[in-house]
Amino acid sequence: MIVADNETAVDLLYYEAIAKTVVRLVSEKSDEPLSVGVHGDWGAGKSSVLMMVEEAFSNDERVLCVRFNGWLFQGFEDAKAVLIETIVEELRRKRPMSKKVAERAKKVLRRVDWMKLARKAGAYGLTFATGIPHPETIKDLGAAARSLIDKSAEGVSSETLAALVEGSDEYLREVAEDNAPEQMHAFREEFAELLEVAEIDRLVVLVDDLDRCLPNIAIETLEAIRLFLFVPRAAFVIGTDEGMIEYAVRQHFPDLPVATGPASYARNYLEKLIQVPFRLPSLGYAETRIYVTLLLVLNACGEEANEFQKLIALAREVLRRPWKGPGLDRKAVEGVLGGVPVEVERAMELAGRIAPILADGARGNPRQIKRFINTMMLRLAIAEERGFRDELNISVLAKIMLAERFAPELYDAMARGSANTGASEELAALEAAVAASSAGLETKSADGKESAPLAEAALPDWPNIEWAKQWAAIDPPLAENDLRPYVFVTRDRRSVFGAVTSLGELDELVAKLQGSPLQVKQAAAEVARLQSIEAEQVFDALRAKVRDTENLTQEPVGVKGLAEMARQHPFLQRPLLSFVQDLPVSKLGPWVVSGWVSAFSEADVEAEFTATLQSWAEQDDNKQLKAASAAVIKLVGKRKRG
Repeated sequence: MIVADNETAVDLLYYEAIAKTVVRLVSEKSDEPLSVGVHGDWGAGKSSVLMMVEEAFSNDERVLCVRFNGWLFQGFEDAKAVLIETIVEELRRKRPMSKKVAERAKKVLRRVDWMKLARKAGAYGLTFATGIPHPETIKDLGAAARSLIDKSAEGVSSETLAALVEGSDEYLREVAEDNAPEQMHAFREEFAELLEVAEIDRLVVLVDDLDRCLPNIAIETLEAIRLFLFVPRAAFVIGTDEGMIEYAVRQHFPDLPVATGPASYARNYLEKLIQVPFRLPSLGYAETRIYVTLLLVLNACGEEANEFQKLIALAREVLRRPWKGPGLDRKAVEGVLGGVPVEVERAMELAGRIAPILADGARGNPRQIKRFINTMMLRLAIAEERGFRDELNISVLAKIMLAERFAPELYDAMARGSANTGASEELAALEAAVAASSAGLETKSADGKESAPLAEAALPDWPNIEWAKQWAAIDPPLAENDLRPYVFVTRDRRSVFGAVTSLGELDELVAKLQGSPLQVKQAAAEVARLQSIEAEQVFDALRAKVRDTENLTQEPVGVKGLAEMARQHPFLQRPLLSFVQDLPVSKLGPWVVSGWVSAFSEADVEAEFTATLQSWAEQDDNKQLKAASAAVIKLVGKRKRG
């Protein structure tokens, strides 16, 4: 399962609000030149916003929307000329039958040729100063220049230079006839005339991937944009990382002072060029969870699927106010879809498990989130092909991938320590020390007078120990796991990262629901008072705890709590059944066949669980489970007959 990392007009992050704002701004200022910046880190979604803007203008015949990718034209000699030529060619395509457009386009392109010539003339001047022609200069000037190849600086006379100028097809003479300000003024007038005869009310140029270009190409493109800022009806929407453009300015103008006033020269340059900046926000926990869910459903069902279309509409409503909840509400999803299909259920479950890890670790960057999912899915697929997928716990894998990215010393220590037995003594010491520190335990010094926290006394000597302590506190603990399959599947050392969040006040209830049957029963009233979103959070936390259990032959801690959650909140019965059905049959103990009567009270869920019991009774991989299932089916049959 690989999620495509391409720009898209399918809005999974509700960036539509930003795109619509840009479109409205461009439309309202239709007679004035305008420059808009869409800023964000690499992978933040800038290209997708530009695509949405382009889509919004696609049906307007009086708007010309031109997409320009500076990175694709990086090998060209003059980025400024390429940008202008691209715009003119798009105008020609927009009005292919207009002779007036063709004539005006030729005049504008002649100005572009002058710009190219002026650029070369500067090189010619440097060449004449040294008397040693550059090979490219010689090629452009023609046959007359070849006579200078073998001459030294002393051998170049004024007569020779005059002859060279006369033999250069009058290129230099043409450049000398007009000065740059006059040429720029003429260009703007002629380009404005071109828009007029083409009946274009607004030219919208979408500039993408500028932050991927080399500094000189980025600056040349920005200078071309500056040229258009005095042309009526022209609007530029520039998607770029501000930091990379500031770097390009510093590289291109190395002699400028570092700063002037409160801002740097590089920042002032960018702010002078871009009139209206938009900054794409980083994703928080709720947005990350929704984003992961939508990506997985899109990948599983496709863009045209009814489930995906309804789900994305619901997600957009939630994303209007993401601070109000942890993400998609399962009860709301069930209401919109008329149930929760298997693909959606699995996507929501996986998103709930890895979103806390990704929210902080990926720093809210959509591309990094995609890469994390792709890397994890690829590793799980490799493990499945090799036949040890059942030995991998997805939460353990995600936590190890976090260490792999941010704490290589910690990862290497785990890999070395677990090579023989699967257990790492240093990791065990770290988790024990952090647990003791959280509990407030102390150790006394040799003289019995001084005390020091156990955590500080027992921690391994790692250079990034503070980060390691925070990481060790993340559930699930790793010391009791056989780490060898995880080290094997992550040894390519390519991954992304994350951190976790707490449920806050609900953590205490989660702890109660992992207690004895009596404690679970006593918590029933508290469970019943939960809002649906809170119930879903508690359910997901308990489910993760049960799934993290290595030994499933005995009833895991938290199963009774899951059953109680489903009793009090019937919309959780379907996800609970899906969870039970997904448990590895070969590892299950007889406990799994009983205790669900009141938990699966919905008729359709009860019927499906009965069918699951029947499948367990007919399988041969787990004899104990087979016998227990058959016994329960027989007992239920007797009760019905009685």
